[in-house]
Amino acid sequence: MRYDQSRADKLDEMMLELLLPESAVESLGRWLADPERGQRYANGSGPHSIPYTPSKWIFVAPWPSTFADRTAADSASVSRAEVVAAVRAAEQSASWAEAFVATQVWGYGVTGYGPHRTRQVLAQPGAEAVLTEAVSLLVDEGAVAAYEVLNTLDGLGPAFLTKFLYFVAQALPGVKGPRPLILDRVLAGVLRRHATKIGREVGYEWSEAVAKWIWRDSGWSSHRYDVYLRWMYAANDRLAAASIDWPAAPDVLELALFSAVWEPE
Repeated sequence: MRYDQSRADKLDEMMLELLLPESAVESLGRWLADPERGQRYANGSGPHSIPYTPSKWIFVAPWPSTFADRTAADSASVSRAEVVAAVRAAEQSASWAEAFVATQVWGYGVTGYGPHRTRQVLAQPGAEAVLTEAVSLLVDEGAVAAYEVLNTLDGLGPAFLTKFLYFVAQALPGVKGPRPLILDRVLAGVLRRHATKIGREVGYEWSEAVAKWIWRDSGWSSHRYDVYLRWMYAANDRLAAASIDWPAAPDVLELALFSAVWEPE
């Protein structure tokens, strides 16, 4: 079928109206209460750590001053809280490139091509200026405007530019509008299946085809990112209102959905 924006808008409206089913609330509540799974994030996602190999990043500059010594450490890990601290340190030295590297180390983890792709992004003429402009827009206009600017950098897809925006927003005190959240193909897949299901429930026989397009694996528009943020914040409010002691932190929901805590049927 041909892509139809009006149908996409209808599906978005239905998602924002129905949000999370009771089964999702129950699954997320059990995850949060489990000492082996989500309980460590009851006060926020800061402890969520990712392993990486410091020596693989030896040729990437500038290197975050708070990260492991690349010539001495064979393995290391970095938590979300530590990335936020690194971004704050980079802000003090006025180096958004250094902050960018910190977010990409966490984002790629042990993926072997992460250092190469990060170097390619930073090697582009004006890359530092684009990062600086994006941060300025994030503070003054919000996540969607910053997303649009970062999306002009070659080789920096939405999954990794949203990681940069997410951590910068966590580090800076004044950001306009809802703080950005990470959006990648895993999260898009959850929303794709959820949109398909609720569309079918209200009689939209076209919901699967439209959901496949708007929640595809990559290449999301700034409009789609805006819809994502609105849904995530509204869904988080739904969880916070339930009797499951859910924290007022939408990034915990992002982490839970990424971790396959709830799978739309």
